[in-house]
Amino acid sequence: MKRIEEMIAMIMNLIIHERKLAANILFITTILLTRHVAFTQMVHIQQADSLRKELAIVKQDTSRAIILADLAEAYRAEKPDSTLYFADQALQLSRNINFPFGEMRAYFVLCHYFQFNGIDLPKALETGKKAVDITRKYHFNDYEAGCLIRLGTVHLTLGNTQEAFNCFRTGNQLSANGVHPFFHAITYSWLARTYLTMNKPDSALYMAKLGYEKAVELNNDFVLGGALQNMGRMYAIKGNYELAQHYYHQRIAAAEGINEYVDVASGYMNLAYLFRDIKQNDSAIYYAKKAYDLFRPRLFASVNDPARLLSTLLEISDPAEALRYLKIADAAKDSAYNIQKIQVAQALVFKERERQAELAYENQAYQNRIRQYALLGGMGLLLLGVFSLYRNNRSKQRANLALEKQKKKVEETLTELRSTQSQLIQSEKMASLGELTAGIAHEIQNPLNFVNNFSDVNRELLEELKEEADKGNLKGVKAIADDVIRNEEKINHHGKRADAIVKGMLQHSRSSTGQKEPTDINALCDEYLRLAYHGLRAKDKSFNAKFESQLDPSLPKVKVVPQDIGRVVLNLINNAFYAVNERAKQGIAGYDPTVTVSTSFLSPFGGLPAGQAGGKGEVMISVKDNGPGIPDHIKEKIFQPFFTTKPTGQGTGLGLSLSYDIVKAHGGELRVETKEARPDDPVGRGEGLPAGQAGSVFTIALPMT
Repeated sequence: MKRIEEMIAMIMNLIIHERKLAANILFITTILLTRHVAFTQMVHIQQADSLRKELAIVKQDTSRAIILADLAEAYRAEKPDSTLYFADQALQLSRNINFPFGEMRAYFVLCHYFQFNGIDLPKALETGKKAVDITRKYHFNDYEAGCLIRLGTVHLTLGNTQEAFNCFRTGNQLSANGVHPFFHAITYSWLARTYLTMNKPDSALYMAKLGYEKAVELNNDFVLGGALQNMGRMYAIKGNYELAQHYYHQRIAAAEGINEYVDVASGYMNLAYLFRDIKQNDSAIYYAKKAYDLFRPRLFASVNDPARLLSTLLEISDPAEALRYLKIADAAKDSAYNIQKIQVAQALVFKERERQAELAYENQAYQNRIRQYALLGGMGLLLLGVFSLYRNNRSKQRANLALEKQKKKVEETLTELRSTQSQLIQSEKMASLGELTAGIAHEIQNPLNFVNNFSDVNRELLEELKEEADKGNLKGVKAIADDVIRNEEKINHHGKRADAIVKGMLQHSRSSTGQKEPTDINALCDEYLRLAYHGLRAKDKSFNAKFESQLDPSLPKVKVVPQDIGRVVLNLINNAFYAVNERAKQGIAGYDPTVTVSTSFLSPFGGLPAGQAGGKGEVMISVKDNGPGIPDHIKEKIFQPFFTTKPTGQGTGLGLSLSYDIVKAHGGELRVETKEARPDDPVGRGEGLPAGQAGSVFTIALPMT
């Protein structure tokens, strides 16, 4: 019951800190409950295949992040390269979806990876602390003990004995409530090793015995193996070699029970060293060879110890064999050195990626601070002005009271203005979604009609097929079957078309993540041109205009935020249709309202094809209309917030302002070319804006990155 309450508290904390997770409460709860055992009991190499299969079919990102962390943990002993790969994947995915639990799991595994073979102990310390910090920030109380244990092992490796002891003792206290007997038992083994480092053998033996008793109660072979190894080591130090052998043999049996052959090999090495110390060379050679045989096919670099021991033991009795093992030990040492160099290089790549992520975070924080300082500065100036007025007029009590009232009014107005501005910005964003609704309905109706019609035809064909089959007319059956297959292909085609329309709508309605991705600008422009037109037609049946697309087929994909650029294109197209519709209402003879959307690639070297070496260039998106144009005296104001030429209630005046900001944020430029209509202007159509022709061309220039 207590554990369920803690899980519920953790979920509520996630909702407070990350609102985006609110829709996934039930799923995350299920994932944490089902993955709880896997984390607290560790993951073994034998589970890697099943985890890979599970990863191939799972769709939910939170579940994928946890499985990736499990895979990283499974490979920790035998394939450290795979550990780094999967842990990095889990970390990046968890960050992208704001999943702190997944980040904690990734840091938990990375702490062990950087500690392994001494790859990067400072980085191991850093990642271990990050894992502990996350458990405390989000109240992952059930997992704090495990993260403290792993952090303590790093401190122990670095020689920070007191810090290691504090981590193990705190982990022992946190896991003492019975929720995590796995962690609780392991803490005793590590406390025993720490006491041994402190030169307190009696305390070390006491802790080792407690760890052994807890492991036996837990009946977990992984924990039991560590406790048995500790017991063997303690009795070997005290000179009780018979008991030491007994516990080492039990440790080997426990590791064999869970197929942890690396631990089995380590147990054999414990026995080999023990027999060497008591001058029983034959037994030492026997167990060293068994360790060698287990290490060689799994971790060749690890055969260094058994091979070097065998070389020493055989030096007198079999010099040739001793020389062979010495050469193998040197080769293993070189292999370990090369592997370590590769792992260090991989660690450097990971650290650089982390550094870049932290720089991006710090830059964002810096920008936020600048905005806050600017706001505070503005408020400070306002308050300074109020204070100055107060000092200048303090002799006049009535003026002073009036000033106080005015100050309150200004503050209230400022608050209301901010609230109104936020509402207007959100209203403008949602307006584009609303304008698409009718267009979506029109666009999706066509493929749905085709699907329904072909389904009806197939039903009739299948009835005919049954009749032909009853007659035994195989040729007729095949002909009808071919017709059914062709109809199914058409159903599939139109179904995919409807699916694409729905996905486009969902993508447009989704809040922007700010993540740039390669985008097909032609497809985006074509889709929004048609949807905008049908949306306006659905709202106003009298509306009619021609629309054309002149899209460059060789246009390369551009890395942009598709939702944001889509809103810009939609806004420009809607404005263009509004302009030509307003001019059409004037009843000008011969006027042919037309909106044209075109794309092109502009090379920095003039005529250089897209993708050719020598420059990146720009992708140009133009929205042209032959409407009434924009008067010169307001042309410079159109990109200002809240400026609009539309009647009250038809526009917020934020569309072009937001569009301008979005394009600027992409490193691009939004410009306009326009000519105001005059009574004697021609209304004919043509390319660009020839002399005398009215209309506007809005052009988006996006740099290739």
